[in-house]
Amino acid sequence: MENDTIRLLRECDAGVRMGMDAIAQVFDYVHDPAMKSCLEKSRKQHVALQDEITELLHSCHDEGKEPGMLAKSMSFMKTNVKLSLDSSDEKVADLITDGCDMGTKSLRKYQNEYKAADERAKEITKKLIALEEQLRMEMAAYL
Repeated sequence: MENDTIRLLRECDAGVRMGMDAIAQVFDYVHDPAMKSCLEKSRKQHVALQDEITELLHSCHDEGKEPGMLAKSMSFMKTNVKLSLDSSDEKVADLITDGCDMGTKSLRKYQNEYKAADERAKEITKKLIALEEQLRMEMAAYL
């Protein structure tokens, strides 16, 4: 049980960090004040959730998990190339929506893979999925 708990929390840790990185990468390109506000609100929610994840990981004597270098590099390159060609709010929304979709897909996979994780880890995963789905829905107005 503890191994699944730690593994699920590590994946949530990596996922929440990817989400914060993605928001930071696109934030300066956003023109619409309401969209900026939406992204800032989501960033704050990501930070609060990461604090919760970090606390749980520390209680398990684990340091968490950085997103993979390949995933981070690919995300950074994709974002910068696409925004250098088109820095519209629509393009930002498209990139964020894609990231949310990839994140929720991965988290659902890990939910199924680490079934023996404790309830706190499962709740954290559900919170992160809900956060990503909410951001995705809010970005739909800008597509």
